[in-house]
Amino acid sequence: MIDLMEGGAYLVKGRDIIPDTREAQEAIAARTGRNITKEEAAQETIAYGILKEHNTSGNMEKLKIKFDKLTSHDITFVGIIQTARASGLEKFPIPYVLTNCHNSLCAVGGTINEDDHMFGLTCAKRYGGVYVPPHQAVIHQYAREMLAGGGRMILGSDSHTRYGALGTMAMGEGGPELVKQLLGQTYDINMPGVVGVYLTGAPVKGVGPQDVALAIIGAVFKNGYVKNKVMEFVGPGVASLSADFRIGVDVMTTETTCLSSIWQTDEEVETFYEIHGRKEEYVKLLPGEVAYYDGMIQVDLSKVRPMIAMPFHPSNTVTIEELNANLMDILDETEKRAQVSLGGAVEFHLKDKVRNGRFIVDQGIIAGCAGGGFENICAAADILKGKYIGCEGFTLSVYPASMPIYMELVKNGAAAGILETGAVMKTAFCGPCFGAGDTPANNAFSIRHSTRNFPNREGSKLQNGQISSVALMDARSIAATAANQGVLTPATEFDGEIGKYKYHFDSNIYANRVFDSKGIPDPEVEIQFGPNIKDWPAMGELPENLLLRVVSEIHDPVTTTDELIPSGETSSYRSNPLGLAEFTLSRKDPEYVGRAKEIQKAEQVRMEGGHPCQALPVLKELMGVIQTKFPEVNHSNTGFGSTIFAVKPGDGSAREQAASCQKVLGGWANIANEYATKRYRSNLINWGMLPFLIQEGQLPFQNLDYLFIPDIRKAVEMAPDKTDEARDEITAYVVLKDALKPFSLRLGELTQEEREIILKGCLINYNRV
Repeated sequence: MIDLMEGGAYLVKGRDIIPDTREAQEAIAARTGRNITKEEAAQETIAYGILKEHNTSGNMEKLKIKFDKLTSHDITFVGIIQTARASGLEKFPIPYVLTNCHNSLCAVGGTINEDDHMFGLTCAKRYGGVYVPPHQAVIHQYAREMLAGGGRMILGSDSHTRYGALGTMAMGEGGPELVKQLLGQTYDINMPGVVGVYLTGAPVKGVGPQDVALAIIGAVFKNGYVKNKVMEFVGPGVASLSADFRIGVDVMTTETTCLSSIWQTDEEVETFYEIHGRKEEYVKLLPGEVAYYDGMIQVDLSKVRPMIAMPFHPSNTVTIEELNANLMDILDETEKRAQVSLGGAVEFHLKDKVRNGRFIVDQGIIAGCAGGGFENICAAADILKGKYIGCEGFTLSVYPASMPIYMELVKNGAAAGILETGAVMKTAFCGPCFGAGDTPANNAFSIRHSTRNFPNREGSKLQNGQISSVALMDARSIAATAANQGVLTPATEFDGEIGKYKYHFDSNIYANRVFDSKGIPDPEVEIQFGPNIKDWPAMGELPENLLLRVVSEIHDPVTTTDELIPSGETSSYRSNPLGLAEFTLSRKDPEYVGRAKEIQKAEQVRMEGGHPCQALPVLKELMGVIQTKFPEVNHSNTGFGSTIFAVKPGDGSAREQAASCQKVLGGWANIANEYATKRYRSNLINWGMLPFLIQEGQLPFQNLDYLFIPDIRKAVEMAPDKTDEARDEITAYVVLKDALKPFSLRLGELTQEEREIILKGCLINYNRV
């Protein structure tokens, strides 16, 4: 089904894979008559061509990218625009689309959510943007329908910003990276590796895009095969997939931790653009005659079977057939693995859902940027035809990803067919993906064609003794399960017909409802603020030295951004930095906020000209110990704050608040063995936090210890020579009662701009005018 090659590979004429061995050049010459170096062949990938077109540095090893368009939703755009305004924003220099698909319900927080929406509308008018009102479309479906273009690049403040199937290289990043684009700055990265995804065959009936995606995620996540690389989908199997199918696979590439994705394009994609009235945006994209890839994932589509990703990660994959055949063993393993994720905070069990040898689920959801596509819902309607979901505990909700899709489902009868089963059709909304809609009952098990199944991602609250869980599946198998009234069933067992339905896009819905400034700002428009929309608090520059208290220690293999700052109803406070910060790590370490605030008070007193010992008396003793070795150190040249340790933080969402909430509570650093994603590390840097690395297995401190880091400002100012890794090492000290215990930290590679941002204290200070 999935085969990962060791080492790199050449793709010749789009069909022949030649492993990178000593004999490769001879084999290539025999097929093409060309002699080509690996470096030359690497420039013949689709990804290289698009990156080169958008690079402004003149150096393809050190990229400085300018994007064509930007997009954000209502959890992120307030903070982004507030940051840009503080830095002198006058107009949006490129098209910027503000969608409202996360806080759409306005169900909690009083006027907060709608106040944010009105802020977005008035900013779109003032600065020259596009505003998509609530319930019209989820962020990524609108981008597919209205923004994507062949050979273009789009940056979004949502991690699932992926439009590669349409020939658009898109990336999901934290808000500060969008701020840089709004201020005319660049997205700076080293040239990423490019991994080929070579598709052959065609999917069998009942297999959908989520099945293919989960099979790939299960094969590559844990080994980091594509981490921070571009996935390039090629091969003869691409032609067997509809545009909708490709989109469904593509959006899930985020869960592999890759940087971005791109696909070869053909007449199927050209038809997609034509249907949406934008045929001129189609560009035929193919790799060159000989293209070199840093790795190759071979996928035989005909061998993929309906998949399920068990709690609590999209990579915990198994076929539904295998799960049903080995129920008790797999469920027992899942329960044990879940206790690691949940930290034993609550009891979690699944084996009690087995009745008469079959696994019974409680809820089905087909929704969002992954599940809410036209073909997914039509297929579900066909499988459900003439069936009923029953009047017991099982429920099914279906969310079309945009109003144009919803309208077509009404016109072709699919919506009526779904409603007749007892299922519910709802408007475009991302809530089921992040815990703001359809939260199951305690101990319930939900199957969802959505993007993630992290702990509490469905909305349950560990701190209140609640736990429910989500498994990811394709819409087709969710429908087959619903047709069996909750008995877990792969769609390959459906013996009826799944039709092919022609899609007609009605642009009048958007023309009549979406505000589009056409890029023309109106500086006379007054921005509408709600009482919850607050400016970012003042943040100081990096001091000469740091004394940090470790206020949380997390030893999970991976820490998600959901665990760093919970999603769900807390998102109502995303426009209030201090208000949102109160929820930091609340579901993982409820003591974090209080501990961080305790040391933060000392820094606040210091910044006001007082002595930090007034706020935290223990600092007097600690500073005395430090001064035995560093007599020049005092409270005027030393900053006080907090840090956390996590083995591998930052998997999942692009939300900048996972870092900014730590910063506004006085955080100066993270310490990790590695960072799960580039976007989380970038968020730390853009909020002036030090992305420290420590060698795995060597942890000389523990929670609540104090760490002294002398001359940290000098260390950041002095860019290390890449040939001398020792210069990147920083000696820090655990402050004991009567001694200093040294240990080593590293910062990893930083660009000059990133160093300056950290020195200034945050991106706002760096850009402030």
